[in-house]
Amino acid sequence: MTWRRPFATDLSAEYVADSKFVESWNKTIPNVEPPKTPSAFMAPRPATPSSIPSKLTVNFVLPYSSELSGKEVDMVIIPATTGQMGVLPGHVATIAELKPGVLSVHEGNDVNKYFVSGGFAFVHANSLADIIAIEAVPLDRIDPNLVQKGLTEFTQKLSTASTDVEKAEAQIGVDVHSALNAALTG
Repeated sequence: MTWRRPFATDLSAEYVADSKFVESWNKTIPNVEPPKTPSAFMAPRPATPSSIPSKLTVNFVLPYSSELSGKEVDMVIIPATTGQMGVLPGHVATIAELKPGVLSVHEGNDVNKYFVSGGFAFVHANSLADIIAIEAVPLDRIDPNLVQKGLTEFTQKLSTASTDVEKAEAQIGVDVHSALNAALTG
């Protein structure tokens, strides 16, 4: 018999103790309750919907504000470190690290674009996406001249940096300003 790892949808939402473990435990130490695993203390997993919803619910938060809270949209495109990732209703549960880039929120014919500096996206199986960014600004509020000026300054700092800390800070500045420039130029 080969063992097959069950899919998340094959698992019960309620905690079920491992009967073989409990039986072995009771044979070895009959007077002591068997220990519980971490899953015994977790809230039940939300049920997997029987059909795919037509909308994706998005929460987009920053340390200082909530940009979107429970907003129902058609799709979001996030700048993951592995590449651009489109998230539609019914997307598989995923955790992705965000890199500096453009986050696009599609709602009908409207597209709202934000530049994010980094963060994480948590996509849940029940068509809910939580996007947590360190900083974000609507793309239309960014001044291209200031981006070019910042890119020039950080490139110069990178070439004259003498310590590892100075090099790292300058490289981060170059990366963010390069991503800003790419976002603005399309």
